[in-house]
Amino acid sequence: MNRITLKRNEGRTVSSGGLWIFDNEIDHVDGQYENGQIVEVVSFKNDFLGYGYINDNSKIRIRLLSRDKNEIIDKQFFKKRILDAWNYRKSVVETNCCRVVFSDSDRLPGLIIDKFNDILVFEIDTLGMDVRKDVLVEAAREVFEEDGVSIRGIYERSDARVRTLEGLERVKGFLSEPFDTSIEVDENGVRLKVNVAEGQKTGYFLDQKYNHLYIRNLCRDKRVLDCCTHTGGFALSAAKVAREVIGIDASDLAIAQAKENSELNGFTNTEFIVADVFDYLAEAQDKKEIFDVIILDPPAFTKSKNSVKNASKGYREINYWAMKLLKPGGFLVTCSCSEYMPRDLFMKIILASGNDAHKRLRLVESRAQGPDHPVILGHNVSDYLKCIIVQVNER
Repeated sequence: MNRITLKRNEGRTVSSGGLWIFDNEIDHVDGQYENGQIVEVVSFKNDFLGYGYINDNSKIRIRLLSRDKNEIIDKQFFKKRILDAWNYRKSVVETNCCRVVFSDSDRLPGLIIDKFNDILVFEIDTLGMDVRKDVLVEAAREVFEEDGVSIRGIYERSDARVRTLEGLERVKGFLSEPFDTSIEVDENGVRLKVNVAEGQKTGYFLDQKYNHLYIRNLCRDKRVLDCCTHTGGFALSAAKVAREVIGIDASDLAIAQAKENSELNGFTNTEFIVADVFDYLAEAQDKKEIFDVIILDPPAFTKSKNSVKNASKGYREINYWAMKLLKPGGFLVTCSCSEYMPRDLFMKIILASGNDAHKRLRLVESRAQGPDHPVILGHNVSDYLKCIIVQVNER
């Protein structure tokens, strides 16, 4: 096996729980290798750090799979990792619809597996996993079969832009016999249509599942505005108990799906509008509209460290306008899904928005993604979703 030696004083993030080794951390390579191949990683002092797969096309040159020097990376290895991930989910979440494998957090970097009833959706983002696709699919099938869980079909949604950074094409399609990709699922008692072929990411954002449920009590008998509603996750959960719910999104397709989901549940207290969120909030201010609860769940304003400053301005503005539309004592549920927006900075931005709006903020709760998207301490990028709930009062 080829050996990769890191530079002096590099590898400390790996030693503290990190899983990535960047191109500028490598001192030298012993032997020849092909991209995607498993390599051994050692420190400058020749201490064993782990096994991982390598790709010269990526700035993240090596992603670690194992820190056990005696481990063999074969189908049984991947099967055990997927089984460990599945057993964890069975312990912490309802598994009808959940994330089964969450990349680095399950020690399977570059691999995501979501479960929607009896359908699995694979998202493969790295070359090291892509070259092992057949093995991964077979291993996953065996895990569920041996646990007595029926899997009707498997679909691949490896069409994320990040694949291009690995030198890979963006692809999607069936990894099993074809099936109807439009699936009805139940999320916290709300019926939803999920299209695993055409929906966002793997078909639906499962990471907010328990935040959707949490905010329901805040919305009882209230007037609720859900900004960037997408297919209606927060809005439809609120509609179970709210007096009135308005959902807005810039996507015609997303709003059409949200309306379909509302009709599926027989809700008569919802309205879904195609609109730019900033335009809508400004117009609502002009109309002197008032809401009891406002939910902000925009797409990531920053997708790199270089754009955090500009993103901060966007978050500060959107939270400011939302606070201006809340009645005294109303609740703001505000989210950031960017791994590059640290939690402490996001909290400072919310406070700054409150100061701009001359509001006093009471923190209700600081939440994250659901436990099926686990955060690994020491691997900070896994703590990507911030869901901050504050009560907004006059000063």
